[in-house]
Amino acid sequence: MNNNKRVAVVLSVLAMAFSGVAAAGNYRLSSETSEATSRTVGAQKFAELVEEATDGEVSVRVFANAVLAGGDQLKQAEMVGRGDIDFIVTSAITVSPLVPEMSVFSLPYLYSGYDEVDATLAGEPAEQVEEIMASHGLVVLGWGESGFRELTNSVKPIMSPADLRGMKIRVAGPMFIDIMAALGANPQQIQWTETFSSLQQGVVDGQENPIGSIIVPQRIYEVQDYLTAWHYSYDPAFLAVSRQLWESWDAQTQNEVSRAAQEAMDYQKELTRQQTADGEALLEEKGMQITTLSDEQLQAFRDATREPFESWAQKVGMPLVETFQAAIEQVRQQP
Repeated sequence: MNNNKRVAVVLSVLAMAFSGVAAAGNYRLSSETSEATSRTVGAQKFAELVEEATDGEVSVRVFANAVLAGGDQLKQAEMVGRGDIDFIVTSAITVSPLVPEMSVFSLPYLYSGYDEVDATLAGEPAEQVEEIMASHGLVVLGWGESGFRELTNSVKPIMSPADLRGMKIRVAGPMFIDIMAALGANPQQIQWTETFSSLQQGVVDGQENPIGSIIVPQRIYEVQDYLTAWHYSYDPAFLAVSRQLWESWDAQTQNEVSRAAQEAMDYQKELTRQQTADGEALLEEKGMQITTLSDEQLQAFRDATREPFESWAQKVGMPLVETFQAAIEQVRQQP
């Protein structure tokens, strides 16, 4: 056998081997939070459902704490967009450095309740966001929930913007830097995987996150004494797949994976909301002092964050923001 034929045989064998690996459908999913959080639980639910729906043709292994991205939660979405990671369960905030439009969900005091959230996640606003995400190589398969973000700290109760003056607060991204600065705080952007130790060591005084999906399961109460329920910003979770991988599947596989993802994220959302409903009592049991703000107190925070709302609405794009506001207004006008 001459060298050309020998090379051709080797390439043929390699092609068959790689084809077999692809056909086996063994894929990886990254979640930046721990195994105890509803996001990672939702990811595990998806893995179970999709394997069952495809009779094992699609098998998904879940990796928590952003280990596939070296602990860097911000790199996960980029890696999925490139096809280096297959699936991701994350939140809008985490991907906003890659997809600035995702900051729309977290604009301060955009929402006042779950019914308004659901209206935007089930209609045209979410559809527009999904188109934008696809252009970055991520196909959104299902929407879940991280939740309304509440403020915790180890210094004192927070009842007004003046109480935050000079306090070092860990934040997740640029928009939150602007919001905290407008409130008089000293914002510090820190990776989530480093946040607990930063709170424990006093590098920062506080942080803001949802009760059910983060504060309770990540045991923030062990390093924080006070919580202010101010519902100032919302963060949805979502499950996405690499567009490259998605487009490699036939229609049947796409439908099976999509259905499994939607069911898993519905489960994740219900779990998160239940954990949130039960969470305040648990935090009080753990010794946290919870402050619930009056309408007048909340208005002071709304007024103080109006400038970052307007500036970030421009960065996100007013047409998209107005689509969200229109859907929210429809809910508010219902009897």
